[in-house]
Amino acid sequence: MMRALAIGGFVAALVLLAAVEWAARRPGSRIPSLADVCAYVMRYEVGPVPVGRIGLFGFWWWLGWHFLAR
Repeated sequence: MMRALAIGGFVAALVLLAAVEWAARRPGSRIPSLADVCAYVMRYEVGPVPVGRIGLFGFWWWLGWHFLAR
């Protein structure tokens, strides 16, 4: 039962992400697309340290660890 609930939650999150991305790509939309958000995060630096890139790398690492490690 809990597994089905967790899978349903992830499916709902993916559907919501797809809906927001679709809305962002409509002509004249003021919603930033996922690519725009990633580009903004990647530009963030504190001095010479690319904090945004490190954070994005950490996010992808966490995502892969949780979904691909078995």
